[in-house]
Amino acid sequence: MAGLNKVTVEDIDVKGKKVLVRVDFNVPLKDGVITNDNRITAALPTINKLVESGAKVVLCSHLGKPKNGPEDKFSLAPAANRLAELVNTSVTFAKDDVVVGDNARKAVAEMKDGEIVVLENTRFRGAEETKNGEGFAKELADLVDNEVFVMDAFGSAHRAHASTAGVTKFVKETAVGYLMQKEINFLGNAVEDPVRPFVAILGGAKVADKLNVISNLIEKCDTLIIGGGMAYTFLKAQGKEVGTSLVDDTKLDYCKEMIEKAAANGKKLLLPVDTTIADAFPDPIDGDIEVSVVEDIPADKMGLDIGTKTAELYAEAVKSAKTVVWNGPMGVFENPVLAKGTIAVAKSLADTDATTIIGGGDSAAAVISLGFADKMSHISTGGGASLEYLEGKVLPGIDVIADK
Repeated sequence: MAGLNKVTVEDIDVKGKKVLVRVDFNVPLKDGVITNDNRITAALPTINKLVESGAKVVLCSHLGKPKNGPEDKFSLAPAANRLAELVNTSVTFAKDDVVVGDNARKAVAEMKDGEIVVLENTRFRGAEETKNGEGFAKELADLVDNEVFVMDAFGSAHRAHASTAGVTKFVKETAVGYLMQKEINFLGNAVEDPVRPFVAILGGAKVADKLNVISNLIEKCDTLIIGGGMAYTFLKAQGKEVGTSLVDDTKLDYCKEMIEKAAANGKKLLLPVDTTIADAFPDPIDGDIEVSVVEDIPADKMGLDIGTKTAELYAEAVKSAKTVVWNGPMGVFENPVLAKGTIAVAKSLADTDATTIIGGGDSAAAVISLGFADKMSHISTGGGASLEYLEGKVLPGIDVIADK
């Protein structure tokens, strides 16, 4: 995976050509209104580059998880309308339940250079997500005369779907967009060729979600910091009392192995030294919570955030770092009372001169909602994709793009 050097939109001549672009317009909607258009604005550099270069730009994306074919509430129409407000060219939405239908073919046939057509939700076609999606992939490629495919949807790059990977079999040229390029540069280089010291911070609820990430990062980083719900499985593996905290008893041996692996590899593994506890989850109020030292979480209490000493310990570890990757919050950060640990970590990253990479999902949401987004070097647009990248996996949506 190291030093991935893919053909980019800078490298291809698209003037007068039809270009299919897989974007990530999987935006949150409430009553048909987009509540956050970050994913659309993130795609603009690639879209604008192709438009300015005189391509006929055909965009496709999934949205949500429609179960039984087309559902109006998952239509890409709101995303197409929002895009039209953000670009200086004509945007046509091709509403077809089969995605590549009469409306799409007509719209593409009538396009001029520098114009945009947005196709309907790719998941309206069941074939999008199946192994036998070749027919759909071929239809997508045929729509752009089998000319050019640009992959710019990192959030879907870990899925070998018709519109992310399958289509590449049927087009002459492939490239990654600016967003993909940025993800490859930051996430790929951070893991494979980091400027050291390299500190990785992992949080979130479950050890099971991050088994391979933990193992891979212990090999790659200098210090691994563990917080969030999964810390309690590690603490229990060390023989500590964790009360009613979230623990995965089936992963205790795994956690012991990882503690031993870190020691054997000369890596620092930091676990909470104190924790914020309450009687119950999910709704402790101010009066309910207290900070306990880790050694003795009372049997009837539950750990829900890292404590103040732990926050200081983790912030100190980040200070001397040159590269930091963070994936997963330190506690139940959606509750303001239990967000202190996550805020402390976010603040320590905001204050450091290191290259700071936030690995999508909840950590990205936390950093953005806390107002630290502009202080980070890179916030990944993919939750599942960035996790698989941190595991060291080859992502199908990147693998299929031509190398330089």
